[in-house]
Amino acid sequence: MLRYSSFVNPHNAPHESKTRTVFEYIAIIIGIAPMALMVNWVLLPHAFVGGGLTGICSAIYYVTDGLFPSLFPEYHGAIPVWLTTFMINLILLLIAGFTVGWRFCIRTMVGVASITFWYRIIPILPEPIIEDPWLGAIIGGFVFGLSLGIVLAANGSSGGTDIVAMIVNHYHNISLGNIMLLCDIIIIASAFFLPLPESMLEEGTNPTYLHIKRVLYGVAMTISYTLAVDWIMSRLHRSVHFLIYSSKYDEIATEINKTVNRGVTVLDGIGWYSQQPVKVISVLVRKPESSLVLSIVKNIDPNALVSIADVGGVFGSGFDKIKAK
Repeated sequence: MLRYSSFVNPHNAPHESKTRTVFEYIAIIIGIAPMALMVNWVLLPHAFVGGGLTGICSAIYYVTDGLFPSLFPEYHGAIPVWLTTFMINLILLLIAGFTVGWRFCIRTMVGVASITFWYRIIPILPEPIIEDPWLGAIIGGFVFGLSLGIVLAANGSSGGTDIVAMIVNHYHNISLGNIMLLCDIIIIASAFFLPLPESMLEEGTNPTYLHIKRVLYGVAMTISYTLAVDWIMSRLHRSVHFLIYSSKYDEIATEINKTVNRGVTVLDGIGWYSQQPVKVISVLVRKPESSLVLSIVKNIDPNALVSIADVGGVFGSGFDKIKAK
């Protein structure tokens, strides 16, 4: 029999929800800055073409180099990445708003505005901060992925192929991951057909080899940022499940509910050896909150029996939203 159950403190839920939303928007705005740093300080100076909308916009930047000197003198006449990022995302957001729904677009709009702002104010360096192109692709991609992971963990998006995937998925039963992977493959492969910048030209080297090398840089960068996104998402979203056996279950449950702001479920059980009734506290918390729960248990009942198990995912109130794949 359940004694009582909840996943978030009902008295603090509205306040907690508003506070969490504010922090998520701050995380999106600030967390997206390293992405722009890596693009303007590593990707563009090395003339890489990565995946996603960033790859498309960087390709446009290379192709239009010197074509519009009067319009974009500070970018050597090329159409800047911040402008193409904003314009393409604006078109995609309008399409998504009328197809997928405007609710999906709100956080994405914040992400798009943020990435456009950072692209605009962060200068493009004439020389990359990481001179070796392979290291630039791997390290730059990893930092890019960490930044993107923070944004995704805050339920945000930087736009681009995320929006395309949502639109296609709305009409066709194709997974978002497969759509985004296909987009990345097409964009990175297109780098083979782009003119090589002077920085990549090597005397006596076959141009075809250099074009292939450029594509491989993009592949390395994409793999690196994909691994970084998975790494940070698995850590930020990891949760644990506590089972606490204690005669002082009511004090422990109340303190967890009040201090950690997590609800608990108290279960009725029977100690099979003693044949005595026992109360078992069941509570789900984020991994960083586990030390606080242990501290509460130790202070109230040092002799309590505590079991902790990692869980693959927790969806619902106070945790992650259930998302369609």
